[in-house]
Amino acid sequence: MGIEHINRSLKIFRILSERYRNRRRRYALRCNLIAAIYNYELSLAA
Repeated sequence: MGIEHINRSLKIFRILSERYRNRRRRYALRCNLIAAIYNYELSLAA
């Protein structure tokens, strides 16, 4: 169930819900930045 919440947050940032139209080499960077934001929000909630 935890992975579904992560997928939801990635869809909110529209990284998974739409076609990625920017440079491919930045895709991994943006995914990592979004994951960092998500982890930061989790640490604040705990």
